[in-house]
Amino acid sequence: MCGIWALFGLSTHTSIHSNSSFTKIHHRGPDAWRIEFDNRVKNSCIGFHRLSIVDCLYGMQPMKLHQYPYLSLLCNGEIYNCHRLREQFDFKYETNCDVECILHLFAAGGVENIVKNLDGVFAFILIDAKEGRVHCGRDPYGVRPLFRLYSESGVLGVCSEAKGDSLREQFDFKYETNCDVECILHLFAAGGVENIVKNLDGVFAFILIDAKEGRVHCGRDPYGVRPLFRLYSESGVLGVCSEAKDLQKKSVTENIRTLLTASVKKRLMADRRIGCLLSGGLDSSLVAALTVKLAKEANLPYKIQTFAIGMEDSPDIIAARKVAAHIGSEHHEVFFTAEDVIQALDAVLYHLETADITTVRASVGMYLLSRYIKESTDSTVILSGEGADELAQGYIYFRDAPSPTDAHTESLRLLKDIYLYDGLRADRTTSAFSLELRVPFLDLQFSSYYLSLPEETRQPQGGVEKHLLRSAFSNTSLLPHDILWRHKEAF
Repeated sequence: MCGIWALFGLSTHTSIHSNSSFTKIHHRGPDAWRIEFDNRVKNSCIGFHRLSIVDCLYGMQPMKLHQYPYLSLLCNGEIYNCHRLREQFDFKYETNCDVECILHLFAAGGVENIVKNLDGVFAFILIDAKEGRVHCGRDPYGVRPLFRLYSESGVLGVCSEAKGDSLREQFDFKYETNCDVECILHLFAAGGVENIVKNLDGVFAFILIDAKEGRVHCGRDPYGVRPLFRLYSESGVLGVCSEAKDLQKKSVTENIRTLLTASVKKRLMADRRIGCLLSGGLDSSLVAALTVKLAKEANLPYKIQTFAIGMEDSPDIIAARKVAAHIGSEHHEVFFTAEDVIQALDAVLYHLETADITTVRASVGMYLLSRYIKESTDSTVILSGEGADELAQGYIYFRDAPSPTDAHTESLRLLKDIYLYDGLRADRTTSAFSLELRVPFLDLQFSSYYLSLPEETRQPQGGVEKHLLRSAFSNTSLLPHDILWRHKEAF
């Protein structure tokens, strides 16, 4: 979890020194910060707030390599197949930082080469000073955020959070009211004018910097922008999973277990302590149980911490307590009152950058729990169960779907929009306290396989939501039987 920030098309650097926009995302990366002006890209300024997770010594950004001195990278993300890419393409890494592979992939084949090969979550700004171009990218489910503002005068702002693009005092931004809002949100979530985003159906944009004029011009990606998820599928999405070679030999339930386990395993990549949110429901319980199991197998030098929040002796608290005892985690419980909610509400709204009632209501508990984790423990990387309800049809209303096809279509819609709701909530409430959230259910390999299964098998069965997911683990001792089949409860 880091904060990336950039301004292009400036007429002067003076405004940057008096502008507080860069510091507004300090919470995303409190370990170090850097801001740079690069004269090779006229009238530009880029900045980075770092939360050290991998390669704490040499992972500072903007990242530049001796091999490609004309490239600069800002990236908030985790690339889980960085080691495989090094072996596959014989890249010569200069650091131990996972995002370095983005620079090598770009140098070898441009933006499309990045898109075809990355397995992870990311939001990046890549500057090619030689060509005078800037490329921005975001992972398929929008797990890592990216916002953009554009002015008629040719100023472009790109940032991890909207508050970091709050430049109205410095520049006269024009907002078009006839834009396709969905497209704007799909492309870095907010800000922009119609002629930038119209008809773009992908998740990265091509931005050309005129090095002579120092102005910003935007247009379609020269390769032809396509949805990132589709590109992954075309490149053989299951092929990047080390366990994929055995999938055809196993049953569907075995494959689900294999891929979800692989998803959790790759998310243990960290030089900081790992913990898990544990609500007592199916999703977080599966993630926590797999995390503890894999951590023991990897001989991590600490016990996995799990965290639950709720009213004292509420059903969720009791269920989470039972799971923690079963899996052997170091369990922490946080109790809150109505007054705690009232006191936290303003801060929650500030970090969420939305007043959507459902999102705010679901965010308060996560915000309070994240605050506890930051203040009372040393866990920094946090695994969570976000995405399972959307992927595995976990919401109660899926029981009433007219047909399996309708249920599948609704699942796809929820996944397409997840970065606007649950994804946004998860990112903002944890990053507010400098925590890095990781979400195994939104893994590309796991989600691609799960969505490829027959539609009727993924529907609720006998009134039980997420029946297929539960069944996949029913003959294991990973969780207590009553937890595995416990019905979903609203927080």
